[in-house]
Amino acid sequence: EVQLQASGGGLVQAGGSLRLSCAVSGFTYVDYGIGWFRQAPGKEREGVSCISSSDGVTDYAHSVKGRFTISIDNAKNTVYLQMNSLKPEDTAVYYCAGIARPPLNYGLGYPIREYDYWGQGTQVTVSS
Repeated sequence: EVQLQASGGGLVQAGGSLRLSCAVSGFTYVDYGIGWFRQAPGKEREGVSCISSSDGVTDYAHSVKGRFTISIDNAKNTVYLQMNSLKPEDTAVYYCAGIARPPLNYGLGYPIREYDYWGQGTQVTVSS
């Protein structure tokens, strides 16, 4: 059974940093894709970043490019989202989600409905 466990959220002032973690377990194959998504009150869930475990290829939303960095520690089966220069508009519940054997063109364009596995959310609040 695939399980994703997100953690690391919290309250931070604008300009501050947080690191989110997504502990991954249960994938049969080592080739999987993990995406980070966020949902603010009254808004649709949006993709923030994603990474492929096999080749480390990453993708970022325009709104976070240059501020957020996604990485994977395959030894620990954990995906990280380092968030720097946080802004109040980054406030949201952040979720990690996974798919097995992502396509070669895997990126944020991959349909959110196609993600098979979701972790619980972790709240990120950025005060101004």
